[in-house]
Amino acid sequence: MMSAYPVERAADEAGYPIKQGVFVAVAGPSGSGKDSLIAYARDRLGHLHNDIVFARRAITRPALPGTEEHDTLSKADFERARAAGRFALSWCANGLSYGLPASLDDEMRAGRVVVANVSRAVIPQLGERYAQVVPVIVTAPRNVLARRLSSRGRETMEEVLARLERSEAGTVPVPGAIVIDNSGSLEEAGNRFLEILRKAAAWSDTCDRV
Repeated sequence: MMSAYPVERAADEAGYPIKQGVFVAVAGPSGSGKDSLIAYARDRLGHLHNDIVFARRAITRPALPGTEEHDTLSKADFERARAAGRFALSWCANGLSYGLPASLDDEMRAGRVVVANVSRAVIPQLGERYAQVVPVIVTAPRNVLARRLSSRGRETMEEVLARLERSEAGTVPVPGAIVIDNSGSLEEAGNRFLEILRKAAAWSDTCDRV
C-alpha cells in the first residue's frame, strides 16, 4: 500500500513549478536493481560529476547491509521534519515513510540534474513541483525479482511472493516513462541509464541558456 503526503510547498506558491533543471525520477519494484543502476551511473559520470546530484532520502528504517545509504528518522522525527517543510516530497510505502530533502529545490534552480529513487505513484506530484521530470521505470521479470529479494535473507520466499503480488496489483501507469529492463547484466542496463543522465544534463544546459 502506497500513499503520498501532499507535495510540500514553500511560502511562495508562485515559485512552482521550478522551471530550471531536470529531475530524473527512478521507480520500479523492489528487486529491480534501482539502487545498483544509480550507483553504477554515479561512479561513471566523469566530467558531469558536478552537474548531476543524487538525492539522499530520509527513511523511517535503520540502515541495513546491502541497502541504500539514507538518513534514518524515527516516525515522530519524520513527521516533525515534514511539518517543518524539510521535504520537497514525502510518501508512505510498505509501512515506511520516505522523504526527499527540500534542498533539492536549490539544486534544480541552479540548473542541475537531480536523480532520486521514488515511488511511481508520486511522479505526477513531482511534476507539480518541477517543470522538467524524466520518469525512468526499472523492470525485471517476476522470477528475477523473487530470486533477488529472497537472496537478501530478510523475507521468506512466501513473503517475497506475497509482496510482489501486492506490488503488481497496485502498479500505477507512468505515461511517457523510459523503461529499462535490468534482468541482464548491470553493465548493459547501467550504460543505458548513464546515457539518459547525459542527455538530461545536455537538455538542462540547453534550457538554462535559452
